[in-house]
This record gives sequence, C-alpha cells and structure tokens, in this order.
Amino acid sequence: MPSLSQFVDFIPALVLRVDERPAGHISGALLSLLIVAVSQNLLAQDTDGQNSTVVYPAEYFSQWAPITAKDMLDRIPGQDNSSPSGGGGIPSGGGNPSSGGRGLGGGNSGGNEVLINGKRTAGKNNQTSDLLARISAGQIKEFQIIRGTSGDLDVRGSGQVVNVVLFEELASSSISYEANVRRAQDGKYVPGGAASIGGQSGNFNYLLSASARPNYNNAINRENSRLGDYSTNDRVIEERTRDQLNNELSMNLGYDFSSNSSFRVNALYAIQDAPTDLERFTRDLRTQPNTLTTERENLPSDRANWEFGGDYEFTSANGNRFKLLGIANQDNRDAGRERFRLDGNGAEEKNLFLDTTSVTEEQIVRGSYTMDIFDGQDIEFGVERAQTTLDSSLALRLLVNGGTTSAAVDGLTPQSVSNANSTVEEIRYEPFLIHNWIINSKMSLESTLIYETSQISQSGDISNTRDFDFVKPKIDFRYNLTPALQLRGGVEKIVNQLSFADFVAVNDEEDNDAATLAGNASLRQQWQWRYTFNSEYRLPNDAGVLTAELFYAQHEDVIDRLDVTTDEASLRSANGNIGDGVEYGLNLNASIRMGMISLPNLLVTTGLNLQDSEVTDPFLGIDRRFQLYHRGRFTLTFRHDIPEWRMNWGMQYFDRIDGGMFRYDVDDIEFNVGEPRVNLFTEIRDSRGITYRLDLGALTNGTQCRRRTRFVGRISANILEEIESRCTITGREVSFKVNGTF
Repeated sequence: MPSLSQFVDFIPALVLRVDERPAGHISGALLSLLIVAVSQNLLAQDTDGQNSTVVYPAEYFSQWAPITAKDMLDRIPGQDNSSPSGGGGIPSGGGNPSSGGRGLGGGNSGGNEVLINGKRTAGKNNQTSDLLARISAGQIKEFQIIRGTSGDLDVRGSGQVVNVVLFEELASSSISYEANVRRAQDGKYVPGGAASIGGQSGNFNYLLSASARPNYNNAINRENSRLGDYSTNDRVIEERTRDQLNNELSMNLGYDFSSNSSFRVNALYAIQDAPTDLERFTRDLRTQPNTLTTERENLPSDRANWEFGGDYEFTSANGNRFKLLGIANQDNRDAGRERFRLDGNGAEEKNLFLDTTSVTEEQIVRGSYTMDIFDGQDIEFGVERAQTTLDSSLALRLLVNGGTTSAAVDGLTPQSVSNANSTVEEIRYEPFLIHNWIINSKMSLESTLIYETSQISQSGDISNTRDFDFVKPKIDFRYNLTPALQLRGGVEKIVNQLSFADFVAVNDEEDNDAATLAGNASLRQQWQWRYTFNSEYRLPNDAGVLTAELFYAQHEDVIDRLDVTTDEASLRSANGNIGDGVEYGLNLNASIRMGMISLPNLLVTTGLNLQDSEVTDPFLGIDRRFQLYHRGRFTLTFRHDIPEWRMNWGMQYFDRIDGGMFRYDVDDIEFNVGEPRVNLFTEIRDSRGITYRLDLGALTNGTQCRRRTRFVGRISANILEEIESRCTITGREVSFKVNGTF
C-alpha cells in the first residue's frame, strides 16, 4: 500500500495512467490553455494590494444585463456553477470526504461555500447556493470572493467563500419568474415553471419561492448475455419511463432587531411523485425458434419532505459574537415494485410485490461563541447536538409453487426478509474549538479541534446499541506569496457519516435477479487522514484563475460489500467495513477570459482530475480500487457573451476517464463505462429584459454501459455462469426557458 512519500514520487506516473484515448487529447487541451494563460500574464502588469478578498461590484455585470444572482456568479472566472446531469460527467465512487450528511458539524471541509450577507442559511435541503437562482440581480450590491480565513465568517476551512452582499436599503420588492418546456427522447413535451418574490422593508427582508419542475425521463436498455461456455443466452430490451413531478415551496425571512442583533428563518416543503412504468422483452436464444417473454413493472415512488430552521445572532460592542441555530427536517419515502408476466393472449400474472417505506427525521441544535483573544487571533467554541431517526419497513411477496397464498396478497406468498423492519437512531454531540490566526498580511492559520461522541441504536427485527468517539483535528495554512498567488496546505481527520439505509434491508434497484439487499447492523464509520496542497493564481486584469490541488488520504474501515451469507443456498452481501485503503490524485483547473484573442467576453473553464485508490478486496484478496471509483474526469465549458446583441451562448463537455469503475460482490463483478455528455445553450434578452434560453442536452445520447459477470457460487470459485452486457440510452434533450423580473 503506497505511503505518503511514495505518493509524491507517483505524481508524474499518475498523469500517464489515464486511458490512452482521452489522455493525450484532454491533457493536451488543458496544457495548451494553461500555456496561453501564462503567456498572457507575462505581458500584463501585476495587480496590487495585499487583501486576499476579490470584490465584484454590481456595476461589473451591467453589460450582461443579468436576471438573477446565479447569472452574475456564472460570469466570474473560477465560479462557473455548471454541473453535469448525466452521461460521462456523473462523478461516482470512493473516498468522498463529505459522504453522509447528518448534522452540520463544527467545521466545514472542502469545496466552496456561498453566504448571503456573510451568513449561512439555517438549512440543509434549502441551501444558500440554491437561493442564487431566486435572488434578483437588482438586489445585489457586490460579490466577495474570500480567499482567506476569518472569525467573522459563518463557515470555516472552505476552499473559498463566496459572500453575496445585498443592498441594505431596498424598499421595493422584486418578482422573478421562469416558464419552461422540455422535450424528452420519446417526443413528450413536459412544462414547468418557478416564481419568487423578494425584497426588504425596513429591517425585514424576505424571499418566497415556488416551483414545479417535472423530470420526465424515457430510457432504453439493451442487454445481451452469454453463458459460461460463451454460447448465446438471451437478449433483453427494456423501456423505462419515469413521469416525475417535483413541487416545492420555500421561504427565507430575516429581521434585524438592531445593527448587532438579527434573526433568520428558513423553511422548505417539497413533494415528489415519480411513478415509473417498465416494459421488458426477453428473447431466449437457446431455443429454436426463439421464445419471447414479456413482462411489465409498476414502480411507484412518492416522497414528501419538509425542513424548518432558524438562527439568532448577537454581536456585542467589543465584536464578540454569539450564535444559536436550530434545524428540524423530515423525509418520507414510499416506493414499490410490482412485476407482471404476460402470456400470449395478453393475460397477466403477478409474480413479485415489493414495498419499502422509510421516514427519516433530524433535529439539530448548534450554539457557538466567537471572541478575539490577541491581535489578529480569535477563537470560536461551541457544541452541536444532532438526533437522527430512521423508521424503515420492507414487505416482499413472490409467486411460489406450492406456497401459502391469499387473495388479500394477490395470490402471492409473503417472504421472510431479515432486518426488514427496523428503527435506527443516532444521538451525536460535537463540542468544537476553532482558532483563527492572521499571522501577518500574507499568512493565516486556522486550527480546528472537534470531539465527536455518538450512540447508534437499532430496534425492531434486530436490536443493537453501540457508542463511538472520535477526535477530529484539522489545520489549514494559507500563504499569499504575491497578491495574485496563494498557496494553501491542510491536514484533517475526517469521519464519514454512516448511511442509515445500510443498516436495514432495502430494494435492490440495480439487479432484476435480486429483489432486496441485506442490511448490516454492525457498520462502523469510515474515516481518513486527508492531506491537501493547493495553489491558486489569479491572472491580472480579471483575466482568469488557475488552480491546482494535490491530495492524499489514508482511509480506515473502508465501507464496501461483504459476504453475510447465512444460507449457502442463497448467497447474500451487505455494505460492511473491509479494511484500510489509500486515495490520491491531482486536480487542475483553469478559468480564463480569452482577451489574448480579442474576445474578453469569452470565458473558457476547463478542469482535469486524475485520481486513484487502493483497498484489499474481501472476496478475492486482491488489491483493487474503491467500489465504482472513477479514475478521473475532464470538463470543458465556455460561455460567450455578445452584449451588443443581448445574447450569450456556450457549451458544456463532461467526460469520465473510463477503465477503473468496478464493483465486486459475493457472486458477481460489475464494470461500468460511459459516453461523455455534451450540452449546448443559447440565451437572448429582449429590450424588456426577458431572457429566452434554448438548451440542447446529451448530444452524445449519454450512453452508459455495464458488464456484469456472474459466477456459480462465490466469485472466488471462478466458475463462470453468465456475462451480461447492458447499455442504457436516455437520448437527447431539448428545453426552452423564459425568465424575467418585474
């Protein structure tokens, strides 16, 4: 297993280990862009000033006539919020330091954070970053890109903080609206829309939003399989149609009692109805003539979730600050699966019924106090308490020859499923202490110490109670070598939160031959020591931003599939702790205005991620990557604004570096690859300020393919049973949106 010193020697080889097909192309494209950017910088004057905060006033965006705060942020180099929604761009696999998500934590790790007037929204599902599409551009005073650390911030230890500053006095309100229609692969048109009203009256500010965003999806799956002797077995064609409705209401209120005392309320209510119809045609190639089996499935899925949060803040005359935050949320899910086999006369016979329900509740209270202790130094201390509860149940009925049946259960036989009905509860406390030290105008150091103590109990089909304790230190050092170049290093112990769904039996949505996945009541948290080194270089005259990151992580108690078989006639697996592992990689990003070719309104953003991981497989005893861990990713986006025509257009390209995404299980091995995703868009604004946007998505069809190799018995026996090759095509997407404010 590589050590930290070996990782440093490994970096050049890491760049060469990507697939030959994309490696030369994407690395060359990124390198060319970096060379052009550096060449431009050598001919430009340096910026002055020692402050690590970069400010973009509202006037900076006036030439583009933005509608929302998100429109404005997308124009800032290094802040492109475009994200893939399918295809090769989907990130997946291994080692994510932010996996889980219960509670808030005394500190924050990793990526960029968004604040409104220096404050984080008192919510988890209704997050601050989501508000940007609802806030009118007319409410924005400035954007602050905060690259340093400060006790005045509501978040700590983030790579970068974006603070959206609103005008203090805004007596009038503003209404934003969006109407859209999307054309799916099968030609169906799906309408949607959203509206929000926001403003300020005296010391009271508000933002109310409502949205209806259907997510209709039609996908075609084609699968060919061969038997262990490589003879043809069958051919399967599936058409899966999901007609999903997403309706949401949200509210953000704030009131300033005085210049040093304020209160904010955040609320969300959302309903999601996602019924799915599936038709499956299986042609048996082992018989002559081939026989055809037709099945259909009903897959109802309903979800309702709400969240309510509030926080109070008081700043004393000497600058010390007290903050109290509370959040409560609930997530209700109900999903089912009914499978019918059709005979030649169209008659149906039900052979499977599966119903899963879950209710997750969470209550969080967090209090903190921040105070100056010496010149340039402050500390924040406090405690967070989080209580999370999952109530889960699963019912399974099958068509069994000779089984006990009843008309009340559609003539099917109820099946006994281990750990099908359970309640899981965690009560967690996190006292924390954060020391912030501005050493001088160039250097800052943030040190965090968090003590996590929790108790996880499970009742129902299984009874189990366990206690956990972790000490989680973190150091974040930043050095502004020049006003434009910042270096940053960090060391942190991260404890990943457990997914309660892994504790109980759940529906297996990936394998038609398996109805349920087993739960594991003995899971422990996966944790890691993570080392990072970052550099950020801001080109002069707002020409762009270049960033690079090296990371290395030593993981303990890695969570992956384990053999939990109790009956050799029916092999079972569940998520469990399989041992220790390592992860390492390199991230390069460039966001550049192409002024060197006389196109300053052309913003090109590109990123290259190269990574690898290693853990010992519990089934075969071999060293392999983490489950479904992709080897890297390349993104290329551009936005070209043409102010004189009141239009902009652009492209988004997302591609995963294939070749390493495996999933090992007790009796099969999966391998995944996917096509890149390419999106195009164009926007036009009329003289009234109304925006018309056309999006063309998944121009490569977004094909995702999976090879599943099944074995007779365990994979360690290496007795090949079947090879399934399956590809899913979701097809191209077309959408049209109209946005405006009044």
